[in-house]
Amino acid sequence: MLIYACVSGHGFGHGSRVAAVLTALHQVRPRWRLVLSTPLAPAFLNLAFGSVPFEQRPCRWDVGVIQADALGADAESTLAALSHLEQQLPAQIEAEVRWLRAQRQPILVLGDVAPAAASLASQLGAPLVWMANFGWDAIYRPMGGAFTAWADRALAAYRQGDAVIRCPFAMPMPWDVPVTEVGLTPGRARHAPETLLKRLQLESAPERTVLVGFGGLGLALEPQLLQRWPEHHFLVSDTALAQAANASLIPPDLRPLELMPLCSRILTKPGYSTFCEAMAAGIGIHLVRREGFAEAPVLEKALQQHSWNRLLSREQLERGDWQLDQPLLAPSGSPLGREGAEQAAAVILATAQRANAASAQ
Repeated sequence: MLIYACVSGHGFGHGSRVAAVLTALHQVRPRWRLVLSTPLAPAFLNLAFGSVPFEQRPCRWDVGVIQADALGADAESTLAALSHLEQQLPAQIEAEVRWLRAQRQPILVLGDVAPAAASLASQLGAPLVWMANFGWDAIYRPMGGAFTAWADRALAAYRQGDAVIRCPFAMPMPWDVPVTEVGLTPGRARHAPETLLKRLQLESAPERTVLVGFGGLGLALEPQLLQRWPEHHFLVSDTALAQAANASLIPPDLRPLELMPLCSRILTKPGYSTFCEAMAAGIGIHLVRREGFAEAPVLEKALQQHSWNRLLSREQLERGDWQLDQPLLAPSGSPLGREGAEQAAAVILATAQRANAASAQ
């Protein structure tokens, strides 16, 4: 069986989620072939998958929302990119169908969460599984204007398929496809905390250690902001921030989730995979609110329901008012289950087995 995953290049969260789920699938079907069709950087994918073998097809299947940084959105550039991609997709689909048929293996298409995966699966006659906590229909529709037509097209595509893996923090997904809800889908740590403490020469206690992360695009912050919190130590991926006396640069071969057991809090933006990893690790989330992206308020609400938290404005972030000296606010609801990756892998396995059984008749 060949699993062909059309993975959004919009952000690292989609790739992290697919990596966690396909890693779980590899545990039960180690001989299945995993193909990642995505523009995400090979270095990121290699780090996310670790020792799990995969192949990459460097295809772009969706646009998402063009961003200037981790908190901003550019509507005009997004519309231009959507039109450009629409012109490229027919030739790309034709080429990928030709390549996939040449592999002479049963195929299942996994979409996270590019609408064009529906056209690919249809031309292949292959089963299609969606995995998402939102679709681009739910993101584009509130943006109005020319985005409404794009939302309609996305929804029509999502209504094709065999199964939907509905991940936590979900927006409305009225796709009329059988749904399985799953728990958190964090990746699994590969390093012992004690080993990392020695490697990073970290002496601060977890309650005084803060992870700072704003996804693949990042966010420019002044090193002086860290010096407003001299009793805290910060783990950062930005080389400029790492110049602060109370900061350590995260080595490029370590995923943020590896460092979470060393911390008590994370300063971050709304993001699916970061939420999954932080909630699974049991650390508090200091969330910087994001404007102009429909998923953000859904994530904020889920955060307040399921995790210890504090909410910050962008203005508070930029002036260093991070509230690290304030107690975390308790969640209003219960914790989410942590076995979502295994649950999602089971859906993919069952869908593939049903398709194989049907083709054998």
